[in-house]
Amino acid sequence: MKNNHIDIRELARLLDLSITTVSRVLNGKSKSYRISEKTAERVIKTAKEYNYVPSQIARSLKTDKTGTIGLIIPDISNPFFADIAASIEREARAKEFSLILCDSEGHISIEKELVVLLQRHKVEGIIIAPIGINFDHVVQVYKSGLPVVIIDRGSPDEEFHSVTSDNYQGGYDATNYLISMGHKRIACIQGIPGSQVNEERVQGYKDALADNGIQPDKNLIMGHDFTIENGYRQIKILYSSKNLATAIFSLGNLITLGTFKAFNEMKMKVPDDVSLISFDEQPHSALLGTPMTTINQQKSEMGMLSVDILIRSINNKEFRNRPVNIKLKTNLIIRSSVRKV
Repeated sequence: MKNNHIDIRELARLLDLSITTVSRVLNGKSKSYRISEKTAERVIKTAKEYNYVPSQIARSLKTDKTGTIGLIIPDISNPFFADIAASIEREARAKEFSLILCDSEGHISIEKELVVLLQRHKVEGIIIAPIGINFDHVVQVYKSGLPVVIIDRGSPDEEFHSVTSDNYQGGYDATNYLISMGHKRIACIQGIPGSQVNEERVQGYKDALADNGIQPDKNLIMGHDFTIENGYRQIKILYSSKNLATAIFSLGNLITLGTFKAFNEMKMKVPDDVSLISFDEQPHSALLGTPMTTINQQKSEMGMLSVDILIRSINNKEFRNRPVNIKLKTNLIIRSSVRKV
């Protein structure tokens, strides 16, 4: 067995055969072109001996199929998106597709550049968790005929296939649980204002308050992105004023980590001094000093369904043009981070 790979030209030269003949054998078309069994066996044996690996690029030029899909997420360091990316990669591999993973770093300008990059790499479809405030570039890709599936953050209309969580219900359930535990002053630390995922969660928070006869206080809705720094900063601001809250509803797992950092600096304990619920269950949620009450999302299902829908869109133009919008249920996991008042 040779260590170095060779291409089809080198293989044909070794065998003293035409590239066409070698290609037909390797593609299982020996009988169709009346190539002798002896020749076919020699080609296959030599290909194995020299570690011949077919060129995906060359094959794609002939078939217009690259066997590759693209994935754009806002933050690979966020465990939520890392889990989804892992699920998508596993499912794509199981369906014999390669994955190009891209991180937009939460910037719309980078997201737009990555969409163009994936098109240049001739991906057969794109799965994207968009920043959520501008969809023009995604619309352009869709209208060009390239299959697109939106995940997690939703789109402003039903033009695309999408797989998201029921963010509204998650926001409602979290807030309603805090109220059932006696809390009325509940601060909501939000993510990106204007993004669909954020607006749905905030609306669930507001409606739960209103349904329980509590007037939502706009001063208790704070924050501007889904980062640790945002969670840290908002807690510092909140507890430096007189506008105190007995409970915090964090709209993202990284925001929650930021709140813990601030609480530790201020010597505040959860739940003795303040109760806390986080949107999005993580493996560490149950392992914290105070096990975290969370809203759980079906991350693996989101990844698997998005791949299934994308590949069906790649293989069926009629399906591609009939958008499917799936909203996965969330569920409340009750632990020790909320106390009754």
